[in-house]
Amino acid sequence: MNGYTQLLRHIKQTGQPLVSTITQGDIAALDTNDTTLFPLLHVSVGNATFPADGVVRFSVKIGCFDIRDSTGEPNPDAYYDNDNEIDNLNATLAILNRIWLLLKRDTDETNISVSGIPGLEQCTEFSQNLLDGWIMAFEVDTPNILINLCE
Repeated sequence: MNGYTQLLRHIKQTGQPLVSTITQGDIAALDTNDTTLFPLLHVSVGNATFPADGVVRFSVKIGCFDIRDSTGEPNPDAYYDNDNEIDNLNATLAILNRIWLLLKRDTDETNISVSGIPGLEQCTEFSQNLLDGWIMAFEVDTPNILINLCE
């Protein structure tokens, strides 16, 4: 049973060409130190269930964030402020959309099946840092082919 490892590896490989840094683990412990390159993709695999014989279903959250830059110059247009928050939200949403579509497309090749419709939560100034982005939550089914109930 290596579905968990396979899932993490596949998400990392899918996201690598789209972002500068990929981390995994508890999203509350997201590391945003000075050496982190952005945009950042953070993968968190939560609970798991066995919905059928030979299947493991994982709850997955993928957060995509970019650092907010401020011009420091006064901006008369209050709609856009003087930072790149809107650009960050747009770019990180596009990255997550691309990852979702690739995960769906690769189902036959990887035997990892995304199920349902992903939920997306907008985050601004995430984790008390100047990070803007989205967290996408969805479920994934992986085969449990190493354990045979007939043995």
